Amino acid sequence: MLDIDMIYDYPLYRPPSEAYSLIIQITLGCSHNKCTFCKMYKDKKFTIKSMEQIKAEVDFFRTRVKYIDKIFLADGDALIIPTPKLLEILDYINEKFPENERISLYASPKSILLKTPEELEEIRKRGVKLIYIGLESGDDEVLQEIQKGVTSEKILEGALKAKKAGFKISVTVIAGILGKKDSTNHALKTAEIVNKMIPDYLSILCLVIHEGTEIDKRKKAGEFKEASGEEILKEIKMIIENIDIPQGEKIIFRSNHASNYLGLKGDFPEDKEKFISEINFAIKNDYIRERNERYLRY
Repeated sequence: MLDIDMIYDYPLYRPPSEAYSLIIQITLGCSHNKCTFCKMYKDKKFTIKSMEQIKAEVDFFRTRVKYIDKIFLADGDALIIPTPKLLEILDYINEKFPENERISLYASPKSILLKTPEELEEIRKRGVKLIYIGLESGDDEVLQEIQKGVTSEKILEGALKAKKAGFKISVTVIAGILGKKDSTNHALKTAEIVNKMIPDYLSILCLVIHEGTEIDKRKKAGEFKEASGEEILKEIKMIIENIDIPQGEKIIFRSNHASNYLGLKGDFPEDKEKFISEINFAIKNDYIRERNERYLRY
């Protein structure tokens, strides 16, 4: 008989906004799994679960969950699953959870670009309404340094393709990814990509160095020096100052994760000046909060 610890292969991750979603783990690990800053799936070999196992787990959840409106498909990059199998998975989930209003998942630019527009449309019709994409930076030199495995133009192409297919997209950027090195190009080019992409949701997180990652090894070797909270806030300010989307467009913005030194929350373009003012006030008055290191520890 199945129990929850038999179903989930830990560690298990989901975006903060999926805190109340049912997590169905249809893949294990990440299909890329080479980013220098990320520890999330380093101990997992990327695997797509069998249809038999997925259906058994969906059945298990149905017997224990009376009602759920949001479902998140884990682990990293569930969209990489071949489309016929993914559609079968989605059909089974919808059959067992007809009340669900939204299915979401992480997606790499590669997995989006591998799908045809028709495939993406069929996936959306099966209830996948939101896709999470890690931009990290709009600067190709930064992307190469962190071993993202893709250029900013390919990330933009994938995001626009997903939007055209009718998905909402949630994009993350990492502040402090260069440490104490000059982050001007990172900030300016990231804002430039955001302006072209106009994601539905944008989050700026701050670099957290985890034990065993490539960045951690570089730090211990003296090759990487972490930016201070003030330096990171100035970097975030530069990104925000250069986000300029047309009136009538909207980006829901969050920079209030536990990794952030200052919580920011609002929308572009209407709250842009408020964000800048709050950052200026925090720097001037030394109002830079301590990060919740206990919460951030894997």
